[in-house]
Amino acid sequence: QVQVVESGGGLVQAGGSLRLSCAASGRHSGRAFSSAVMAWFRQAPGKEREFVAGIRWITGSTLYAESVKGRFTISGEKAKNTVYLQMNSLKPDDTAVYYCAPRNSGGSIDDHLTYDYWGQGTQVTVSS
Repeated sequence: QVQVVESGGGLVQAGGSLRLSCAASGRHSGRAFSSAVMAWFRQAPGKEREFVAGIRWITGSTLYAESVKGRFTISGEKAKNTVYLQMNSLKPDDTAVYYCAPRNSGGSIDDHLTYDYWGQGTQVTVSS
């Protein structure tokens, strides 16, 4: 089984910054888990889970939702199955529970249905 642990959420005023961290560990199909893709999603009350940002390790390519482009930056270390989300210029609309999801195969980065493992989520609240 793969464990996913997020941290770094909290309460911040509009315009402020937060940095989320995520680490994945454990075993998948009898072998030590090695991620190929890691992504962040978020879910606000009454809304569906939505893609925020993702990274594909083999190419180093990143993908962002339009709503966070220019404000959020995803980075990490493949060898440690660790990913970060630096969030700047936060807005009240960014308020949500943020989830990290790793995957050991390629394919679409932004489709939450393709991820099997999820963290427990970390709350981000942006006050106006």
